Amino acid sequence: MTKRMIIMLILVGLLFGGIFGFLAFKAHMVKKFMTSRGMPPQTVSTIKAASQDWQRRLEAVGSLQAVRGADLAPEVSGLVVKINFKSGQEVKAGALLVELDASSDRAKLQALKATAEFARKTYRRDRQQFLGHAVSQATLDADMARLESSRAQVAEQQALVGKKFIRAPFAGRLGIRAVDLGQYLHPGAKIVTLQALDPIFVDFYLPQRTISQVALGQAVTVRVDAFAGKIFAGKISAINPKVDPDTRNIRVRAMLRNPDHLLVPGMFATTDIEVGRPQSLVTLPQTAISYNPYGNIVYLVKQKGRGRDGRPRLVAEQKFVTTGATRGDQVAILKGVQPGSVVVTSGQIKLHNGTPVLINNSIEPANDAAPTPRDE
Repeated sequence: MTKRMIIMLILVGLLFGGIFGFLAFKAHMVKKFMTSRGMPPQTVSTIKAASQDWQRRLEAVGSLQAVRGADLAPEVSGLVVKINFKSGQEVKAGALLVELDASSDRAKLQALKATAEFARKTYRRDRQQFLGHAVSQATLDADMARLESSRAQVAEQQALVGKKFIRAPFAGRLGIRAVDLGQYLHPGAKIVTLQALDPIFVDFYLPQRTISQVALGQAVTVRVDAFAGKIFAGKISAINPKVDPDTRNIRVRAMLRNPDHLLVPGMFATTDIEVGRPQSLVTLPQTAISYNPYGNIVYLVKQKGRGRDGRPRLVAEQKFVTTGATRGDQVAILKGVQPGSVVVTSGQIKLHNGTPVLINNSIEPANDAAPTPRDE
């Protein structure tokens, strides 16, 4: 390396050293200026932490099922000659709903009855003659066989005629009529749906780890979107003895009273089961928690002396917390926050330890344990 190159390297080093030195000096002056002037306070909203009784619950989603429900259909084919119901009608068990044309079946029934009557008379006459030793035992046995066969044919035809009259198998509410007068129906064609609405079942699934916490007769509360804010009470009536091997969940069924028929099968429902005893826990809005991979944190507001104007100087203090179950807009705090602490509920993104804050609670985040949607 020549002497000239060495001199150039030294000059370049001095140049960069001067630049870095200037930048460091400028950063030091800016920091000193900010310290002397003070950081501007960040506006946040806050809440005073308070403890309340927290009842642990198992929450699940499910659907409503009728205690008895069926799509009514004929067993035999035929032409619809009479419809005795209206869509949405309440009917009693055994009520005649639809009548199919049974004229030819009735005529055949009369013929079979006449044959059976003739067989009966023949048997009675031959029986009298058998007592007088005028006919053999074989003749009498043949007469009896013909009589029994005729009676069986009559019973079969009567059953066929009865199938032409579709009746309600149980009391309930009918759905929308799916047939018209004069329509030809094939076996299995849907006529109308019939649903018994009181009581009604709700079926839902719970993780297998909770099986020890549920039992027959345990109270259940149910909410549906159609009736926001209304709670329906019921009790667990059945627990499936088998865990689903695919999901590792267990199916649970609860029975609800439904005298006003507000609940209908197929509705989506949210269920809550209270387990254990109530605990006194600190609760906060979920917006107060900053969730991070290394731990969940909140910001507390502390007073650090007074400012030049004599007012209390408020600063943010970062605090790691252990969170528990959530309910609605709230989350339970198991560790890290004491009752009475002032906790930041919004504006945390601008904060770090020691940041001056200005409290403005004109707009507060939601903090409802059981929020309900509002139409606006």
